Amino acid sequence: MNLQHDLAELVEMSNRYGANGEYVLAGGGNTSYKADGVMYVKGSGTQLSDITAGQFVCMDVARLRELSGRAFPDVMSDEGREEIALGDMMAARLPGSESKRPSVEAMLHAIFPYKYVLHVHPALVNGMVCGQGGEEACRRLFGGEAAWIGLAKPGIILSQVCQKAFCDYDSENGKYPQLVFLQNHGVFAAADTVQEIDGIFAGMWGKLKGCVVKEPDFGEVPFGREMACSIAPALRMLYAGDGMAAAVFCTNKQVLEYVSDEQAFEPLVKPFTPDHIVYCKDEPLFIQPGSDFAVAFDAYEERKGYKPKVVAVRGLGFFALGKGRKEAEQAKALFLDAVKVAVYAGSFGGAMPLTDGFTDFILNWEAENYRTKVSIGCAAGGRLEGRIALITGGAQGFGKGIAEFMAAEGAYISVADLNKDGAAACASELCAAHDPCKAIAVAADVSDAESVERMIQDTVLAFGGLDILVSNAGVLIAGGLSEMTVKNFDFVTNVNYKGYFLCSKFASVPMIIQNKYSPGYLMDIIEINSKSGLEGSNKNFAYAGSKFGGIGLTQSFAMELVEHGIKVNAICPGNLLDGPLWSDPERGLFRQYLDSGKVPGAKTIADVRKSYEDRVPLKRGCTVEDVARAIFYVVEQKYETGQAIPVTGGHIMLN
Repeated sequence: MNLQHDLAELVEMSNRYGANGEYVLAGGGNTSYKADGVMYVKGSGTQLSDITAGQFVCMDVARLRELSGRAFPDVMSDEGREEIALGDMMAARLPGSESKRPSVEAMLHAIFPYKYVLHVHPALVNGMVCGQGGEEACRRLFGGEAAWIGLAKPGIILSQVCQKAFCDYDSENGKYPQLVFLQNHGVFAAADTVQEIDGIFAGMWGKLKGCVVKEPDFGEVPFGREMACSIAPALRMLYAGDGMAAAVFCTNKQVLEYVSDEQAFEPLVKPFTPDHIVYCKDEPLFIQPGSDFAVAFDAYEERKGYKPKVVAVRGLGFFALGKGRKEAEQAKALFLDAVKVAVYAGSFGGAMPLTDGFTDFILNWEAENYRTKVSIGCAAGGRLEGRIALITGGAQGFGKGIAEFMAAEGAYISVADLNKDGAAACASELCAAHDPCKAIAVAADVSDAESVERMIQDTVLAFGGLDILVSNAGVLIAGGLSEMTVKNFDFVTNVNYKGYFLCSKFASVPMIIQNKYSPGYLMDIIEINSKSGLEGSNKNFAYAGSKFGGIGLTQSFAMELVEHGIKVNAICPGNLLDGPLWSDPERGLFRQYLDSGKVPGAKTIADVRKSYEDRVPLKRGCTVEDVARAIFYVVEQKYETGQAIPVTGGHIMLN
């Protein structure tokens, strides 16, 4: 035996199956390997897709197998029995693994006499094990090749049921089963090599596919974007009035079939597997368009004792809710999985959900509650934690830097830019630096009303609302009256002035809805203005005029939107001398100002730069961090609106 090689095989198998969305969702499933009385089993809260050898929990196989034969008093409660079993399972950890928590199915893994065990929950498999004719189909398709385990509570009960079933199977077949189907749960495959497990799965997959009458159709469909965007902010605030929530929208051809009316939705009302309960709770809320969402939400919470994780809207689609976008995306993925299971179950006698008693057990089972907490993770607690921010002109310069600072303080970021590739690159970097749910990219032309409206809608559909608009997109074309063309003047005005108006107009729509459902909730529209909005700029009137106009809009919007909890302020940075707007060797302002003669006596770009640095008491240009700190101030304070805040190093001082 080569332990290092075998563990590498375990990791490879785990990563490969874990990265396949047909087999594993939300970090579910588990794997193990046994050698010389030691079992290496997936740790709870880890992901199969990226698990490493060091993340497996080392456990004593003999002690785990003893647990499966342990007797408990008939009068003992589920909670008491599971508490004892959990303590004994933890005690089976070997030195070096004391800080790790093993998978909830560790006891079941130990029963198999084979080296490798893989447990996953593919929708195709669950179509059979959650089908009314599933057991009969299992016998017909697999005969003695597989064991069927009826509905059993996970944990110690399931391991004891499997122990008995495996012994019965051994008596009939001369060995323990290598393929095991669990009603309303998933499938286990066990073998002495990974290659053999692959073969078992491939054969199983082919047989099940041959029975499928209808495949789930997740094709795109047109839908009421305006309606969806009016509902998402409402649900977000109903889920958490402090805005610490996300509401992710989803629809497709298959979903629309199920949400066409309440009767069509019936197969999805009850959960199919423990995973669906863990991430989606036990029942979605079904509502009618135009109904009173607050009344429906409150009635659900009063009846169930908790808020819905999934809200389906007749004729539209569904919203997945969570304390953050990761949690909401997990609920979305698992509800879509339930949709798949319902479709596949149609090929196996129709859907058969979990019983109410089993569902109640899972809702209150400590092991599953622990898994939920670990999978969601803890908030980092930044200054903008959980806030949803949209930044225009976010592909480079000030915009990209602002996005990076805001993301580092916990905000979700919608990166909007005319440069779609640049926006996508920025969003990708933010996701890599933080988490995959941190940012999205949106292509947008801020001077075009239709484009801006779609930009806001895309943001709302991805996150559930909008808390902070940073209207940063801007252009600058220098020139005096004699050389400034009407075309260039219109271009600057359309982006800087009209663009700010359009962004504020459409961004205020979801903000007003949020305030309606959570009165007192404060949001922010922030224009990245300029010091040129505070004083005139020689041979730069197009830009300065647009920025002066921006401050006029800021003050006017502030008075209009204050009743909706929306603060509107402008931040007026000094010159970002190290940014591309200034330093680009061919199109930057240093080059433009040198060529236009704006700086008398300047013969080089260095002369132009020094001239601008010398105008600042602090003797340097403005930085992105300086602007980010001003943004944090504006968002955190609750008693400023309609202000133009200079961030100029003393270059511009307010009277």
